[in-house]
Amino acid sequence: MSAMDHGDLQPGDTDPGGAPRAGDDIVVRFAQLALELHGSDSIEETVVQFALQTLHCSHAGVALVGEQGQPEVSAVTSPIVAEAFRAQWTAADGPLVESLRNHATVLVADTATEQRWPDWAAKVHAAGVRSVLDVPLSTIAETVGVLGLYSLTPETFGPDDEAIAHLLAMYASVAVATARNERNLISAVDARTLVGQATGILMERYGIDEDRAFAVLKHYSQHTNTKLRDVAQQLIDTRHLPD
Repeated sequence: MSAMDHGDLQPGDTDPGGAPRAGDDIVVRFAQLALELHGSDSIEETVVQFALQTLHCSHAGVALVGEQGQPEVSAVTSPIVAEAFRAQWTAADGPLVESLRNHATVLVADTATEQRWPDWAAKVHAAGVRSVLDVPLSTIAETVGVLGLYSLTPETFGPDDEAIAHLLAMYASVAVATARNERNLISAVDARTLVGQATGILMERYGIDEDRAFAVLKHYSQHTNTKLRDVAQQLIDTRHLPD
């Protein structure tokens, strides 16, 4: 035995046989994932592919909470996952729904013996799914969705899988929340630009000041139950306010 035993190994070291430590491989994978998420056109697709390659799952999927508060299928590696997702929010019950509702991880060790959601369990069991792990995608402010991991064998997901899935969910949560904030910021800037252009049209046409022109737009928005930016867009496109 060399002077440095296994307990003295540091990150990046190899064991006495020269093989990299397993933990280092996960670190490298997550470092690569961070880079991929930063430049990804589809964050959710990147996440499910990473899950498929890194965790002991046969299928994976991401469901995100939409603008109306309802879950939406965002990315899946199999239609089986999409159907399992939809079946749950149609019935408003199931591990995904519980994960969203309670902001908690939910494990189904074996769909053949699952008693909490028997109808859902029977459907996914018939599709060949035997174990499921649903992990919430949560930030400090909210839960933005769920990462669903599906296996064709029972009792697949152990403590190591749960730990890696939680870490993956953290990466995904931050990436999704950041992307949403960027889209909202761009939308807000676009809306201000449109309202500014529409206000200018009214000022020129009717010889009124900016405050009065904005009040006119706001009145039409409220009277027609139409978003202010949509009223502005219609005026710009047609040179007429909504009826």
